[in-house]
Order: sequence, then structure tokens, then C-alpha cells
Amino acid sequence: MIYPIVKFGNPVLEQPTQPITAFDDELRKFIDDMFESMYEARGIGLAANQIGFPKRVAVIDVSFQEDASQKLVLVNPKIIQVEGNQVLEEGCLSLPDFREKVTRPRRVTIQAQDTHGEWFEKTGEDLLARAFLHETDHLDGKLYISHISVLKRDLIRRKIRKLMKEGTW
Repeated sequence: MIYPIVKFGNPVLEQPTQPITAFDDELRKFIDDMFESMYEARGIGLAANQIGFPKRVAVIDVSFQEDASQKLVLVNPKIIQVEGNQVLEEGCLSLPDFREKVTRPRRVTIQAQDTHGEWFEKTGEDLLARAFLHETDHLDGKLYISHISVLKRDLIRRKIRKLMKEGTW
């Protein structure tokens, strides 16, 4: 099932998500739906709250369907180590058509559970590190625009308010 992406302005995006406690077929089906929804929206990462579910689960595929071994499921993820810096343009499925340069760590180690509840650690660099941070931010109720200047953030918010008034958001 493909879920629509929730856009900036919906309160579910700015609230911390709830931990997953049941590792069952229902969760695995939901994760399959998340991947389907992410691919349909042409993204490389998706947090559950971006499709309206305040659950602490995210999916990532930085290869965008090119390499099945790159698919990652992060249930109840925690960032446990960060190193270095990188500045790259970042976007978000919940803020379509907006992109800004964001400074983030270049290397990130994450601890998470898989679809069966087993804990694992994974280290990512560059784009994968950025995806880890971007998706865990979502799960904590934060968007990438919280990492840009107040001036740029206010400009984006004003543009979105205008789009809302026009009925195009």
C-alpha cells in the first residue's frame, strides 16, 4: 500500500514518535509499505511519521532500488557516534521543492533493531550518514530546516504559508 507523504505543517512531523514494541507480521507489512511509499515519492529515506504514523521506524535506500543490499530498516534507532563534518544540499519529502545546504557529521554510527527486534550497529559515511541523521531527526520530531539559519527557515515558512493560502500545499 502506498501512503501519501505528510507535508510540513502537519503536527505529526513535529512530535517525537513512539517506540516499536511488537515485532510481528503487521510491522513487517508496514515496513514493506514504507519502502513502497518512499520509492513512489522518489526518496532515499522515509520515517513513519512522514506518512502519518507516530512510530519509531524508518527505512533507507541510498541506492534508490539499484542495490537491494542497500535497503535498511531502522526500528527504534539511536545515534551513538558522530565524526567529522560535511556540508551538502539537503531536501525532504515532507518539504517538496525546498533544498538548503546543511552541515552534518560525515560519519555516523547508529544502533537500531531489525524487523525481528534484534539490535545491530551500522556505520555510514557521507550520504548514508546524512540519511541516518535526517531520518532520526524526523523520529525525534525535527526537520532538516532546524539545522539552517533562522532567516532561511523563516523564508521557507513564509513561502509555505503562501502556498497554503493558494491551496497548492
